[in-house]
Order: sequence, then C-alpha cells, then structure tokens
Amino acid sequence: MAKILILGAGSMSTAFAFPCSDNNHQVSIVGTHLEDNFIDIIKANKNTHPILKSKIPNRVKIYKFSNFHNLLKHTDLIVLGVSSKGIHWASEQLTSIRNNQQILILTKGLYVNKNNHYEVYADTIKNFLLKNKIKNSKISVAAGPCLASDLSKRVLTNVIFANKDISVVRNLSKILSTSYYKIEYSNDVKGVAACGGIKNIYAMIVGTSMGINLKNEKDNKNLNTAAALFNQSVKEMCYFIKKIGGQESTVMNLAGVGDLYVSCTGGRNSKMGKFIGMGMTYKNAKKIKMPKDTVEGADLIFDIGNKIIKDFKIKELPLMTTFIKALLNNTKFKIDKKLFS
Repeated sequence: MAKILILGAGSMSTAFAFPCSDNNHQVSIVGTHLEDNFIDIIKANKNTHPILKSKIPNRVKIYKFSNFHNLLKHTDLIVLGVSSKGIHWASEQLTSIRNNQQILILTKGLYVNKNNHYEVYADTIKNFLLKNKIKNSKISVAAGPCLASDLSKRVLTNVIFANKDISVVRNLSKILSTSYYKIEYSNDVKGVAACGGIKNIYAMIVGTSMGINLKNEKDNKNLNTAAALFNQSVKEMCYFIKKIGGQESTVMNLAGVGDLYVSCTGGRNSKMGKFIGMGMTYKNAKKIKMPKDTVEGADLIFDIGNKIIKDFKIKELPLMTTFIKALLNNTKFKIDKKLFS
C-alpha cells in the first residue's frame, strides 16, 4: 500500500483518486489555497463532487490546503492536478520534499521558459526543484483520452504515463492500473506532455465545425468538415511535436490521436470551438457563453501563441497559426481550403 497525496480538488484530480483508492492505497486529496470553499461544499454534500456528480470513495481523505505540508511527510507519490496557471505555484509548494520523490503531473500544457524555449511542466518542476537543491525527483506525466466524469464512473479508460526512465512509469502502471483503468507507458516525456497541451487547441478548431451555419445552439455536427479538420490537426500535431523534440509516433497513440478524439467529442475546448464556428470572436464567446469556464486551449494560445506564430510558417501549420491569430487579434475564424495541406 502506497501513500498518495493529490494536490487539487478539480474534476480530473478527484477522478484520479478512484483507481488509486480501488488499489487499496492510502489516498488524500488536498484542495489548493483557492479551493477551501469548494472543499466545504464537497463535505457538506456527503463527499459527492459537485461537478463529477460522483461520491468520492470512503477510503479517500479530503483536506483543505492548510494540511498540505504536514501530509507531504512520508508521501510515496505526489500527484499534481492543478490548473496550468497554477503549475508554478504548485512547484513552490514542493520545496520541502525529499530527494528521489515520485511526482505525477496530471496538468496538461506547455510553457515558454525564460530562454524562449518550449518547456513541458515536468522540466519546469524539475528545474525549480534542482534550484532548491532537491535532486533526482522522479517526475512523470499523464496523458491520453480520459474524461474525468467517465473515470469517476469507473468506465474503461486507457491512458499513458511518461518518464525518461521507463521503469518508473512501468512501476506506476503496476500499482495504479485496475480492471477499468489501463496504463501504458513511454519514455517520450516531451511528446506525451506537449500532445496533452496542444490537442486542446486542435479540439477547439475541430469544434468549430459544429458551429458552422448554426444560428442557435442545437446540434449541427457537420461530420465531413469535422473529419477534414481532425485529419489536418493530426498532421500538424505530428509536425509540431517532432519539431520541438518529441516523437511523431507519440501523436499517433493515446497522448495524441486518442486524447484529441475525446476532446473533440465533448468538453470545454470543443464547446468554445462551436461558438467560434458560429461566427463569434473568442472574447465575446467567453464573456457571453462560457464566463466561468476554463478553456485550456485558449489559455495555452495566450501563453505561447506569439512564439508559435514566429517559429512556424503558415504553410507548416496552417490551421494552428490561423486560429491562433484569430484569438490573439480577437477576430472571427473562418474555414477555407487554404487551411488544409
């Protein structure tokens, strides 16, 4: 039995507690410093997560952030399930961990560091810990097609963990896999982590197909257009991942095609894409339709979009660069044949 500490009480981090608990591990969920009220709501609702609508297993302990540093002691695995905006804050909370600590990152995204290089969160945290003289941290990343709502219902789910030392994620697979939660593993940390981030951008783009010629919010799937956008998205993901140092084969697996498929069929990114496809600018759609929702693909665009536009020619990534410009300039996005290579 392992002691697992999950930082973040959001949907995915909470859902991840289910297979951990089902493997008879000692699991604690700690909300961030911004989630104290949310923790109160969960407990007042008899440990039913208000977004997942699922009751958290009885074995899982739920705490406010004030308990986090005490719980860090003797923890076998730290799981980071914060938002992409909170990843640097989360790093700062780890300065008291021991050397050789195991860490698993559920947060998906990509970062441009001070040297103007693309950096995945595993490297961001590793570099921060090294500056604080914490060595040999075993930092793994999780990606793949996994909707939190499905996982909390124990629906069959197949994901992928990555670590440069593949024996680390092979061991995590052994202790965390269940009959419904299947874990594959890879040593392509950059490819797996970057796919998890940029697929959110492409999920928005594919989602625009649902909004074309739509004057209300009823279903309008436009499957031919969606398929064309999906195919082009996969081509561009392969090019992008290979260019930044990941493996093209990673895109054709769970972290790429698999995760993109799930994100296109539901979720906040494809939902935002639908509104953009209806002819709305991003700012208007966010303000009017999704004011309280985090749209990860848009957040990533505002973080690294300018660098992508500088680094890649439009003929290399026609969909991504055109879509990024539309969001950065708050203009409408239109689909035409020039966006397909």
